[in-house]
Amino acid sequence: MAVKTHTWVSLWFLLTAPVIFWDAGYCLMRPRSMKGGDLHWIWKPYALYQEIDHVYGVPAFEAGDGFPSAQSFMNILETLLNLAYLYLAHVTQSPAAPVVGFASAVMTLSKTMLYWVQEYYCNYCAVGHNSFLNLVVYWIVPNGLWLAMPSLIVRQLGRDLADGMARASTAGTKAAVTKKKK
Repeated sequence: MAVKTHTWVSLWFLLTAPVIFWDAGYCLMRPRSMKGGDLHWIWKPYALYQEIDHVYGVPAFEAGDGFPSAQSFMNILETLLNLAYLYLAHVTQSPAAPVVGFASAVMTLSKTMLYWVQEYYCNYCAVGHNSFLNLVVYWIVPNGLWLAMPSLIVRQLGRDLADGMARASTAGTKAAVTKKKK
């Protein structure tokens, strides 16, 4: 039986992979990737973002905050799982694909929620200095996408997994009844 795939899930996993690797590269290459660093030209848009979100900026780096690099490491693992889902779903047609995609989306959602909740509990220590407009445009909307899309993927792949388990259970029951009648 072919693995059920969803174009929008596959596109999200595929299109976000280079973005995530680029973002992780910025965090893991600090201070060289930061404004004034010799590799900053690769991450030029981060000149603004490091001012919007201090987790990405000088304050976190100078404080030795390990969260940016730790979350980048997790981003890489999640993206490798996303790519594994694409391979399993579209190349090998493995029934394990939805489990891998579901697990990856749960990881992304959990880590992103942690990122947001951390801001709440530290009284918006990394983003509270922004104007409301800057906060919405440069932090809430882009980061909100990383809550919304993984949530939708978890919902979709969770439904697919539940449907598959229900079909397997029904098939098992029918097979047992047929065997008993013989």
